[in-house]
Amino acid sequence: MSSGPDSAVSRETETRIEESVPGVDSTSNVQTSNVQTSNAEASNAGTDVERDFDDDFTAPYAELSPDTPIAVAAHRASQIMNPESVTLPRPAHRRVLTIANQKGGVGKTTTAVNLASALAVQGLTVLVVDLDPQGNASTALGVAHNSGTPSSYELLLGEVTAAEAVQKSPHNDRLYCIPATIDLAGAEIELVSMVAREGRLKNALSEEKLADIDADYVLIDCPPSLGLLTVNALVAAKEVVIPIQCEYYALEGVGQLLRNIELVQAHLNPELHVSTVLLTMYDGRTKLADQVAEEVRSHFGNAVLRSVIPRSVKVSEAPGYGMTVLDYDPGSRGAMSYLDAGRELAARAITKQEQER
Repeated sequence: MSSGPDSAVSRETETRIEESVPGVDSTSNVQTSNVQTSNAEASNAGTDVERDFDDDFTAPYAELSPDTPIAVAAHRASQIMNPESVTLPRPAHRRVLTIANQKGGVGKTTTAVNLASALAVQGLTVLVVDLDPQGNASTALGVAHNSGTPSSYELLLGEVTAAEAVQKSPHNDRLYCIPATIDLAGAEIELVSMVAREGRLKNALSEEKLADIDADYVLIDCPPSLGLLTVNALVAAKEVVIPIQCEYYALEGVGQLLRNIELVQAHLNPELHVSTVLLTMYDGRTKLADQVAEEVRSHFGNAVLRSVIPRSVKVSEAPGYGMTVLDYDPGSRGAMSYLDAGRELAARAITKQEQER
């Protein structure tokens, strides 16, 4: 892992984020002492811009005692159930993020739908593009994805526009999805003979074609492979989010993913970079989880979010009800962790914008 290439990791993550990332509360994370130590070091390098943003955004928590974590968790759960109670600032430009990892079972789809929901309940408009033929993201967002439904398959082939394929999630008026159907399973074979096959998704998600949706964030959920569907997702985005399961086998193959990202950078999309790494399925009872977290943080540095997603039965149960965990059980540890991760993701974008002014 430590020998993998570093050049694909975003320069924008070089600036360390202040410890008090908006709304991120240490009581909702299950981090170990090593992770906490790295967090403390990160807090020492914050900028005035970050402090100002954090002070403004953490105001809703000012009246809560730091000695009452249950009260803080209850307050945040009420914010999920009452979306108008808190809003995140909109990014200056639409952010398009591809969530990729060719290893299966690391939480790509779970991360895509729950991050999308976390951003949406806090006032941002989010579009999820389901590019996995299994259609699990579509299921979790509660949208129709039976065969014959306008989907990402027809979008790639140019048979429908994004506006014709998009559906609104029944759980949130700000959350949209372009679903995936089983027809997408044969798309890679059909794309082989097409002109500009690697850039078809990028063209379909252009600013003009998404004007009616006016999404602040576009999250692309990839299949567990490095085929043409994933390449299309990498070409369409500027940022890559890599979910990494806190187990040994999850580390294998990330080097190959980074090499593919570098190839896409060199030949198809120079703006692509790894902006975010998210640790998922963290089990604080095991030393292995701590070792994996430490290894990932040492390799990716500040690209790794401080918010860690714990193992949670509620996160696993939610898709069975056609929901994200924030809709299914807003008071659960999984929901709180994804809410924190969404705020941290948004805070980094705002911090970067302020620094560029």
